[in-house]
Amino acid sequence: MPAAPPASTASVQLLVLDRIDDASNMARCYVLSVEQTMFGDTALVREWGRIGVSCRRSLDLYEHDATAKVALSAWLKRKARRGYVVRPD
Repeated sequence: MPAAPPASTASVQLLVLDRIDDASNMARCYVLSVEQTMFGDTALVREWGRIGVSCRRSLDLYEHDATAKVALSAWLKRKARRGYVVRPD
């Protein structure tokens, strides 16, 4: 059985967002990524939770890479309105 080709960096898009407010003891993170599934679909993977604690995870499947990236953009706008900022590298 031939090995699967390595995932290219162009096919995976990853954003890590943080929302930290010391006054209210809030330290949350939200991760958005677009990944290829082993069946050829594209998935928008969302993970969220308190920083340092295990996160919840959700997977949304799309037929095309472009529609998954549009959904990622919509989630990014939604989270920015709630006070999340992109974590610096």
